[in-house]
Amino acid sequence: MSKSIPHDVMSPDLGDQGSATGLSTFGGVFTPSILTILGVIMYLRFGWVVGNVGVTGTFLIVTLSTGITFLTGLSIASIATDQRIRTGGAYYMISRSLGIEAGGAVGIPLYLAQALSVALYTIGFAESVVNVFPVLDAKMVALVTTAAVTVLALKSARAAIKAQYIIMGAIAISLLSLFFGSPLESTSVPTAAEAAQGVEKAGFWVVFAVFFPAVTGIMAGVNMSGDLKNPGRSIPIGTLAAIGVGYLIYMSIPLLLASRASDAQLISDPMIMRKIAFWGDAIIMGVWGATLSSAVGSILGAPRVLQALARDGVLPPFLRFLGQGSGEEDEPRVGTAFTFALAAITVLLADLNLVAPILTMFFLTTYGVLNITAGLEQFLGNPSFRPKFRVHWLFSLAGAVGCTIVMFLINSLATGAAIAIVLTIYFWLERQELRSAWGDVRNGIWFNLTRTGLLRLRNTIDAKNWRPHLLVLSGAPTRRWYLIEFASSLSHNRGLVTVSSILTGDNVSARRLESMSSSIYEYLDKQGIQALVRIISADDPFKGAQQLVTTYGLGTLVPNTVVLGATEQPEHHAPYCEMIRQFRGAQRNTLIVRQNEQRGFGSRRHIDVWWGGRKGNGALMVILSWLLSTSLEWRGCTVTIKMVVPSESAAQGARANLETILQASRTGSQADIIVSNGRPFWELLRESSNSADLVFLGMAEPDDNFLSYYSKLQEQTRDLPTTVFVLAAEDLEFGEVIM
Repeated sequence: MSKSIPHDVMSPDLGDQGSATGLSTFGGVFTPSILTILGVIMYLRFGWVVGNVGVTGTFLIVTLSTGITFLTGLSIASIATDQRIRTGGAYYMISRSLGIEAGGAVGIPLYLAQALSVALYTIGFAESVVNVFPVLDAKMVALVTTAAVTVLALKSARAAIKAQYIIMGAIAISLLSLFFGSPLESTSVPTAAEAAQGVEKAGFWVVFAVFFPAVTGIMAGVNMSGDLKNPGRSIPIGTLAAIGVGYLIYMSIPLLLASRASDAQLISDPMIMRKIAFWGDAIIMGVWGATLSSAVGSILGAPRVLQALARDGVLPPFLRFLGQGSGEEDEPRVGTAFTFALAAITVLLADLNLVAPILTMFFLTTYGVLNITAGLEQFLGNPSFRPKFRVHWLFSLAGAVGCTIVMFLINSLATGAAIAIVLTIYFWLERQELRSAWGDVRNGIWFNLTRTGLLRLRNTIDAKNWRPHLLVLSGAPTRRWYLIEFASSLSHNRGLVTVSSILTGDNVSARRLESMSSSIYEYLDKQGIQALVRIISADDPFKGAQQLVTTYGLGTLVPNTVVLGATEQPEHHAPYCEMIRQFRGAQRNTLIVRQNEQRGFGSRRHIDVWWGGRKGNGALMVILSWLLSTSLEWRGCTVTIKMVVPSESAAQGARANLETILQASRTGSQADIIVSNGRPFWELLRESSNSADLVFLGMAEPDDNFLSYYSKLQEQTRDLPTTVFVLAAEDLEFGEVIM
């Protein structure tokens, strides 16, 4: 059963839309974003970057890295100025555009990455503290720090943001101390020969991979979407401002580092900034501030993503309680406590070396998908997408490509693992058949692809690319399910199948037609059948079928083959035969399936085709029997092409001719030549095909005597296994299809 998203998810009373009491742009977006950008890589690895690739190389790395983040920021700005952003940040944006499956596939790993990042940052903070105070226990410091930032977040987002102002002050002091510092004394500087001998420099892309995570902090502000006073304004301004300020800082530091220490010193000493700063301990404060600010940003963002996932029904039912909010500001305190438990367990295990690269991949995957989301929305041009901040889809595409390239540069194995996890979650969610209360861009994608394909199709009938597009006149699917089974086996999910019904009677409303269509779609989905549904109303079922067959379709994409059941009521033979005549006149192939109710399709092991020549019905029946034999349901069955000749003298030539045709057809069918010796065809048919599971039999073209012909056909085939009467009508040489 499909699961609908509860209506209250979309209720305006959740308190996550932004209000007059929400956070500002500076406090809610810029501050957490810039503090996450100016992190430990800047303090502990930036000197290593400059020492390995020089000032020019560092400028190039910073520019390329920030360029990718900036393109992602543009995409975020575009989405944020189009839709009302509620709790969930990046997950909310993606799920409302690409669908709940794509949102959940990215949102669940994003939450886990942020939750585990809390432990990652507090462990880093603890290690730096122990370096200064060796008597302390690193694991205990990390656990206490994790608890402290959690308590801060539980108190309120505002309190956590105020704490980040203090951290920002510490980072600002450290940068000022670095700016007013001085070069290392010359006595401590090794000679050029010593530097070249003792230090091996890393390559450009290796250094790029190390530095890139330094500019990936923009999700810290986006994740606060539900707590902002005006998300549509704050997210674009705050995100792009943080990217710009971070870029300026990262472009100014390399000149200071290169002018105050040698390459060898920059590479070998992670704490080189402390030695060249005016006040060295300010750098320690900056390192602590960077780790703590990142931990605070993660403990604020992760529970909000978790809250949105739970409210949208993405999480398993036993975790839905994590969607609860507390207080007037609807803060996710339950989710925060859950996140703390997850982070605390990770701290106690304290081995993140294998997990950390995958966490980075999840963040980059989120950035890439956000770029894809904005690019698709802009490219498709849906009237509903009207962002105030417009970005050409090429920029978003470039951002997505950049994220993908960087992921593989950083760690190809972790990239593969992250992609595999995302795909696994996506297909799991797809199987849950979640139904959202909002639309998404996927219908727009399929519409544009369909439109492009239809405009490229031409009226010319091409034997090489022919395949059956089937219109099944089944009525209610449960009454004649065998027709739908038969059509599905023929289509191989490559041709189009339309399940249709004609409703008769007075006052058949459009709502009833829509309701019946939806019910049939749902039933087909449960049975694993891919098909379209078309329901119309008519005073007469036979006239209605004629109308449907002649008018149904779009452009050149119309059903070329009609599948219907055989009528067993003599009083209906006349209108039925007239309907078949109209199908033939409309150049629609007709397949009349007469089911043997006791045997059905039997064991699906043996198909008999009664050959009447390569042209018309004969070649079409060979094609249809081959399609059946290669379907999943009929796979491995034997197809026998039966041909009747009057005498033994005619049998030898007929056998050689038929075997040549079948060999050229590459269908694997067997030839069976039957000598009549004056016996009636119908007697031979009943005798030879009595043990078959399905029989194909060609029909004569409708003429003035077609009614009597059809009545005789019904009588003569009454005791046969399930039989398909085939009438080829397309202006196509079916012989060319099988050769």
